[in-house]
Amino acid sequence: MAKIIVVTSGKGGVGKTTTSAAIGTGLALKGKKTAIIDFDVGLRNLDLVMNCERRVVYDFVNVINEEATLNQALIKDKRTEGLFILPASQTRDKDALTQEGVQRVLNELAETFDYIVCDSPAGIEKGAHMAMYFADVAIIVTNPEVSSVRDSDRILGILQSKTMRAETGGEPIEEYLLLTRYSPERVEKGEMLSVEDVEDILAIQLLGIIPESKTVLKASNQGVPVILDDESIAGQAYEDAVNRLLGEEVEHRFLTVAKKGFLKRMFGGNQ
Repeated sequence: MAKIIVVTSGKGGVGKTTTSAAIGTGLALKGKKTAIIDFDVGLRNLDLVMNCERRVVYDFVNVINEEATLNQALIKDKRTEGLFILPASQTRDKDALTQEGVQRVLNELAETFDYIVCDSPAGIEKGAHMAMYFADVAIIVTNPEVSSVRDSDRILGILQSKTMRAETGGEPIEEYLLLTRYSPERVEKGEMLSVEDVEDILAIQLLGIIPESKTVLKASNQGVPVILDDESIAGQAYEDAVNRLLGEEVEHRFLTVAKKGFLKRMFGGNQ
């Protein structure tokens, strides 16, 4: 039976789709058959980050409405074995997602997949609620700034009260914090919350710290999940997060200001 992971946040622009692509790809690289679903109906970005936008014929809403089969809508990733993408619709609105329809699609996926990663839209509207309702695991993506952390705290309240597990009295959803765009230099200057500050506010287990890195934007623009760039610090940090998600004990990195050698100070380095 598949494990359903929702990647969510209260605030937009914190890196949910980048994270969904990286975590999904990382799980597939570990031999786990994985599907990533784009729940952002009306906008649709996952297909761009995964570089499969030209291959979209049918989408998530088509499957819910039984206008296409799941097999017709799933797009097989060309780079990573065992990875599939279910794109969102660009022409419908969020009301096209029904609880019964979403559950039917998830149940069908669960028959053959190990992991289902749900890329949630920001906020607390219907698409976000549908993405988190059936989750077993929630990855709350947060930037180290007050507004982002406050909005994430609100999402935690919804996860604990308005999901299927909460409504049926089941085991609580596993909640993890993923801190993105973290800069130790800016923390030292008091321009950004520290990891400890965010942990104190949200009080959930830390899954990973993704350092501020130019390679994240570059990878997204090129349609390559950043986890595939194992020379970048962001790619390495996402790989660490996937390993922790799978139960490995991995020490957190990129928490302190890196000391640059002479050549790096002169010429810079791949971040």
